[in-house]
Parts: sequence; structure tokens; C-alpha cells
Amino acid sequence: QVHLVESGGGLVQPGESLRLSCATSGSGFGISSAIWYRQAPGKERELVARITSSSRTDYADSVNGRFAISRDNAKNTVYLQMNSLKPEDTAVYYCHANILNSLGVPYSYWGQGTQVTVSS
Repeated sequence: QVHLVESGGGLVQPGESLRLSCATSGSGFGISSAIWYRQAPGKERELVARITSSSRTDYADSVNGRFAISRDNAKNTVYLQMNSLKPEDTAVYYCHANILNSLGVPYSYWGQGTQVTVSS
């Protein structure tokens, strides 16, 4: 079975950086496209960043210019580089990805979520 594993969350001070990772398990599977979502306390889930199968990217206005989504196909991993972090970035971050199986058929998976806390 394919698993989508997130890592990289933690507690940082305002202005610092974190890099989140979203990686497939096993071999023979590649991430076609991916979206990073986040959900803060008392708020609805929001789209943070996305990357398409052709590596086009876009971002929420609240993170544009500070966050960057990227992909390393050799490692079957999608990243979210988060710079100049603000307290309002505090949330649980979730990766959602389309993964191609050995027949080239896409399936959607969710990561388990990783907590990002920005506080002084």
C-alpha cells in the first residue's frame, strides 16, 4: 500500500523558516501533483500552495512571496519551504497528492498532518 508521510513541522519563532516534506513510501510510485493545506484553530481548512504535474505553482495570498512548493522526483517528495514565518501561520499542515501507480493510474492520498507553531 502507498503511504504519504509528512515531516518537518515544529515550533519556531517569528521570522524563522521551516521546510515541510511530503514523501511517498516504497518504490515504483511518483507524485504527479500535490497541494498543501492548513487548518488553524477556529478556522476552515485553506489551500496554501499547489504544484501541478507540469510543475506550475500557485499560492494563497497570505503566503505568496514567503512560501515555495517544489518537488524532487528522484526522492518522490514534495516540499513546502516556509520563510519569514508569522504567528498566523500556526496550523496543522496537510499534504494531498495524486500518485501514479505502476500502471500510470492516479490515486489521491492525504498525509497525516504536521503541526507548525510560530510563537515568540
